Amino acid sequence: MYTERVTVVPGLNPFRPTAGAEPPQLVGRAGLLDEFEYGLRIRSGAPGLLTIFTGARGVGKTVMLGEAEDAARRAGWAVISETATRGFLGRIGAAMHPFLEELGSGPAGRRITGVGLGGFSVTTELAPAQQAGWRQLGEELLRLLDAQGTGLAITVDEIHGADRDELAQLAASVQHFIRAGLPVALVFAGLPAAVSDLLDEGVATFLRRADRIDLHPAAIDEVEASYRDTLTVLEHAIAPELLRTAAEVTGGYPFLIQLVGYHLWQVAEATDGPLTAEDVGLAVAAARRRNTRMVIDAALASASPKDLEFLRAMAEDDGSSRTVDIGRRLGDARNTVGNYRARLIDAGLIESTGHGLVDFAIPGLREHLRP
Repeated sequence: MYTERVTVVPGLNPFRPTAGAEPPQLVGRAGLLDEFEYGLRIRSGAPGLLTIFTGARGVGKTVMLGEAEDAARRAGWAVISETATRGFLGRIGAAMHPFLEELGSGPAGRRITGVGLGGFSVTTELAPAQQAGWRQLGEELLRLLDAQGTGLAITVDEIHGADRDELAQLAASVQHFIRAGLPVALVFAGLPAAVSDLLDEGVATFLRRADRIDLHPAAIDEVEASYRDTLTVLEHAIAPELLRTAAEVTGGYPFLIQLVGYHLWQVAEATDGPLTAEDVGLAVAAARRRNTRMVIDAALASASPKDLEFLRAMAEDDGSSRTVDIGRRLGDARNTVGNYRARLIDAGLIESTGHGLVDFAIPGLREHLRP
């Protein structure tokens, strides 16, 4: 199922194919935040208040963080949103100050809805004394929020790139807050293999108890229904078979859903009559080119020549590849193939689809790599 996110206005393209932007409809994600929203109501100790979203690039992890933030704000919670680049823990601490100032001077019962940091950033790790200060600052804020009947929600994107020490410091502090019965929520997002490694390393052992939500592509039927509802305001209706074609091209990946929808709308605006198969083909081609620039090229930027050889060997298959076949094509020993397989899974470029099987984790990557 999908949920309506914005009102579609005739003449205004509702699709937003950029990282983390709010889509017109949230396709295939119904119910995923139910436990989180329930936790916001009971405020302390609910399992849904610790949530980790994982999934391939373009599958909508950042959008789901935004959904969690919106839900927290609707419940009157303070929200701090960060990305796990170096110094993120210090930036979270800096973001607490405006809330403390507002709560300190505000009337009882005042609800917090957001904060702007004005570009403030911290780029160094916290020294031990500062770590203690960070926890004390957080506890002070949480006790004030608790007295207001609200709480603090922290979201951290791209934790696969997080500094392990900073992540451990954040986890230890949040665990302390939870033990003290304080209303705190922590929502992460990251690539699946990297998130698994983080949890297995014991960097933040208690986070293993978090709700882990693995995001997958939406069903094509849902994408088709979403397109039909969103595009209904266009002057000329799009034939059902063409909507189906467009939906199938997306593979159910949220970013491609936005890209294809964006270009369908754009082509429809420039066309005097109903869209033809050729018009839809133009929109699809434009979406694929942009997906290549924005997702595929970025994902391959750090791939080594050997990584690319492995990926091209996979691209010879129409579906999942057997690692024994990849090794045969490359003429490499089994342990070498295993090493590159692990590297590419960690990078979010491929995924395991069964014993001895791998497939591409990014839509369009197979076609991009074929000659």
